[in-house]
Amino acid sequence: MKGALTTAALAVAITGVSAACGDGGSVGATTETRGEIAVWLSNNAEEVAWGKQMVAAWNAQHADQKITAQEIPTGKSSEEVIGAAITAGNAPCLIFNTSPASVSQFQKQGGLVPLDSFSDGTSYVEDRSGAIAKQYKSADGKYYQLPWKSNPVMIFYNKKEFAKAGIDTVKPPLTTYDEFLATSRKVVAANAAKVAIYPAPSNEFYQSWFDFYPLYAAESGGKQLVEDGKSTFASDEGKRVATFWRSMYAERLAGQERYTGDAFADGTAAMAIVGPWAIAVYKGRVDWGVVPVPTSSGKPANEIHTFSDAKNVAMYSACKNRGTAWDVMKFATSQAQDGKFLQTTGQMPLRKDVASVYADYFSKNPDYKVFADQAARTVEVPNVPNSITIWQTFRDAYSKSVIFGREDPGAALDGAVQKVDQLASQS
Repeated sequence: MKGALTTAALAVAITGVSAACGDGGSVGATTETRGEIAVWLSNNAEEVAWGKQMVAAWNAQHADQKITAQEIPTGKSSEEVIGAAITAGNAPCLIFNTSPASVSQFQKQGGLVPLDSFSDGTSYVEDRSGAIAKQYKSADGKYYQLPWKSNPVMIFYNKKEFAKAGIDTVKPPLTTYDEFLATSRKVVAANAAKVAIYPAPSNEFYQSWFDFYPLYAAESGGKQLVEDGKSTFASDEGKRVATFWRSMYAERLAGQERYTGDAFADGTAAMAIVGPWAIAVYKGRVDWGVVPVPTSSGKPANEIHTFSDAKNVAMYSACKNRGTAWDVMKFATSQAQDGKFLQTTGQMPLRKDVASVYADYFSKNPDYKVFADQAARTVEVPNVPNSITIWQTFRDAYSKSVIFGREDPGAALDGAVQKVDQLASQS
């Protein structure tokens, strides 16, 4: 804080309570202040249903600290809406749909409260999520987000289309890149589907999370795109992944035109890279099977990492009643509420030992069990400065080389390294 301390701020400092200042916070807010709070929920119907019961359960026990909840206001993207709310100073206390890729920008705006400012903040995050939690630390070593839920992506395949192509529908050969290519060729040659797989070929920054990044996580043994301030994607592993996808596009086994709709549900593509949310979506529409993403050498399933596709909970600095907000954060991510979230949405709580903690659920819903196992091995987008710009830089290089073949993939990845490293080194 610049300038002399005000009397009120000085009083807060003397009592040892953290004032909202460096985080651009609400005047008078402390980690102990309690009262009513507002929260935003995703507009996903299942998540809204969970959110309503969570709010009702809290409010029934806390008449003097009630939650009011609404869906995130509509806009071009939830990230833009949240960023605008931070700028305007009217963000809610908690948002249960904070993208990890946006945390560095929201933090730079002064929009987030470090959870470490609460006496049990760090321990709660790390005890709940285990080793995965460290991926969500910011560059200053603090947690500005609570790892909440993930949708570890895997390969769904259409059993009917595979059978038409004469491919084993129980254990399809999709483990190695060579097997995946051969299986894809069979699907297309048999006219079982127009293409084998249809990742979005568009250029939005996040599209690489559903083509390159899952396979890179698997191939590299769990590396992030940027680690220790340096890009990793131009490694041998990254180039093997890029070369594999270039072969898929060059042979027209993956679609290069923008597709309106769901190519997998429509039968246009025989495979898709999706998470457990898709089970409910495809029920009754596609007779599907699921396998881990491929690797060049065919790693066993229990060694394969994939992209987490997580959304998290963050506390926003406009929040005055932070004591209540922190208590609500813990209540909403308790073992009981995580179980209700799993039951309602089919998405995986980002807590350690999900498969064993909710064993009853998975015995009754066996389709989800493979995702619970995969959830223990997920890779998040790197929590670094300029995260979205970094992903856009990568996507630009990937699109022109891998999807459209206008440059050698390896050379394109090499060419993106310097810019990405510069972006990652900025504060």
